[in-house]
Amino acid sequence: MTASLYTPTGHPHPAFTALQSYLADVTTTLGVGLESCTVDHDSPVSAYVALDEHLPGYPDRDVALLWDEVRGWAAAIETHSGEDLIVLRYLGGTTVTPAPEAITRFMTALREDDHHVGRLDPPVIRTAGTLTELQAILSGRRPA
Repeated sequence: MTASLYTPTGHPHPAFTALQSYLADVTTTLGVGLESCTVDHDSPVSAYVALDEHLPGYPDRDVALLWDEVRGWAAAIETHSGEDLIVLRYLGGTTVTPAPEAITRFMTALREDDHHVGRLDPPVIRTAGTLTELQAILSGRRPA
């Protein structure tokens, strides 16, 4: 199922506005701007957040946070060959929209090489649904 986050008239679907708001809260808390994000409109809806840093054990690889409406957040490193990113850890939890502070704690644990936060296997927190369902999930979260 491909779902465009834009209506046929070219206006953003309310889910896109809610996702942008959530990503703005997350990137602000992380100290990067919304310009660090890209959103993939296919189902499941996903986002990529570029971070200007490196992690222990990967000093020459750029780091990114990945989000999707099924698994929530994951930390990944870039490859040198332009292949898919290598996911290091998933945040997990009970919601795909945890508070921005939880994502900051997740990144802090990764920087400190703390393996007690997050998980190695990809969680399935929810099933990809309609844009209206995604909007409700994103709109129902507590703002930062």
